[in-house]
Amino acid sequence: MIGLIQRVTSAEVRVEGKQIGKIEHGLLVLVGVEATDKKSNAERMRQRLLGYRIFSDQQGKMNLNVQQTLGGLLLVPQFTLVADTSKGMRPSFSRGASPEHGQKLFDFLVDNCREHYDNIATGRFGADMDVSLCNQGPVTFWLQS
Repeated sequence: MIGLIQRVTSAEVRVEGKQIGKIEHGLLVLVGVEATDKKSNAERMRQRLLGYRIFSDQQGKMNLNVQQTLGGLLLVPQFTLVADTSKGMRPSFSRGASPEHGQKLFDFLVDNCREHYDNIATGRFGADMDVSLCNQGPVTFWLQS
């Protein structure tokens, strides 16, 4: 499972012009599910997302996690993260999970995050989404579990 995390001052997701998810400061996470991923990968991703220390403390060091700052967590499924771009001029998605498996693990990740933290918003699996964000820093990390 891949999580491309961005520290944001705000982020939102729209589907067909309607806002379906929004957070103020926190983390926007683009989530890619690989064919070999299991629930254990999603559980580890949840631990990392909620515990990853990329928010500044009083000394200006990245030492706080999203929960400590009471930030939001916006989870957005994005299958293109699993693309193999190593050759040719077109990405291959052979490493990606099937739509059924991908949705099952994305939903599990969302539910698992909600069991441990309240401020969660999501995009919609399989939808054509418009994602807006203001990346703070900019701060962006690639997590893999």
